[in-house]
Amino acid sequence: MPTEPTVLPAESRLSPAGLTPGYFAGVMATGIVSIGAQLKGYTALATVLFWISVAFYVVLVVLTVWRFVATRSHMVDDFRDPARAFGFFTFIAATNVLGAALVATGYDRIASVLLLVSVLVWLVLGYVIPWTSVLGSTRRPMLDTANGTWFIWVVASQSIAVVAAGLEPIYESLRHELAILAVFAWSVGVVLYAAVAVFVALRVMLYPLEPQHLDPPYWVAMGAVAITVVAGARIVEMKDAPMIDVTRDLVAGMSVVFWAFATWLVPVLIAAGVWRHGLRRIPLVYQPTLWSMVFPLGMYSVAGIYLGAANHLPLVERVGATWFWVGLLAWVLVAIGMALDVSRKVQASRPAAR
Repeated sequence: MPTEPTVLPAESRLSPAGLTPGYFAGVMATGIVSIGAQLKGYTALATVLFWISVAFYVVLVVLTVWRFVATRSHMVDDFRDPARAFGFFTFIAATNVLGAALVATGYDRIASVLLLVSVLVWLVLGYVIPWTSVLGSTRRPMLDTANGTWFIWVVASQSIAVVAAGLEPIYESLRHELAILAVFAWSVGVVLYAAVAVFVALRVMLYPLEPQHLDPPYWVAMGAVAITVVAGARIVEMKDAPMIDVTRDLVAGMSVVFWAFATWLVPVLIAAGVWRHGLRRIPLVYQPTLWSMVFPLGMYSVAGIYLGAANHLPLVERVGATWFWVGLLAWVLVAIGMALDVSRKVQASRPAAR
């Protein structure tokens, strides 16, 4: 007799319902490691990683549209969930990481289009997500939902500053407007980091902290500081303009402070990982959120290289150049894990033999 097909949960098979809002962190991670390789002079590796990030981006855009059309209720639920909603900001950051790579390779027109798209989405999501997931929720108290993904809001803001500053030398007629945009986005990102840090700190102090709570997105706390450093270094390098003239020294000094804080955070996050996986025995297996750890590792490398060059700090530049290998190794390991996970889900999605 024929048997009823087994219905597998979404997380066990390929399904638009199982796509997490933060999966664009994979594009962010791949793109930033590509930029790091370019800064190190490994052009071939940078090119390969860049095209992988482009393919990754296109696939995720298609899957996101498919998810919106096929399982819109799941996406709506994500917007209402404060523990997941901030993952949507990875789209903005991923778009601008690609934009930054395109600026470096001379494709400034495509980069400017991506910047325009990211700014428009940033302006919308920057108000919609805090309202739908936090302010508009009837659940109180809700500080226990604050987590590392909230820092992606900061990363999205600073990614706009990075690309705006990168395009400024190319579009001479828009130099002042791009300067305003770069300083504005950088400033918003700094204030957002302070606010999110307070929320996450209160969550850690007021609610029980279990090993499963310290997941990979907490690394974004460091990545958000690192990209703030890169954005600041790019702003310092911009030509004279009214907005730049009044903020250059402030941005340069604060960028050094932020780099020092990012460096201080690295041992803290490593210790949290040892406690989670070594002492409390949480299995270290592939999950999409691991990309949120790879991006900060790559970003810290790029931050050191940029800051060292912009502020004439050779030690900082050497640290960034050396750390590149950490980011590359993490990318390789997570990429292998994703490939194996996708392969497993493809097998699980196939209909059982009758």
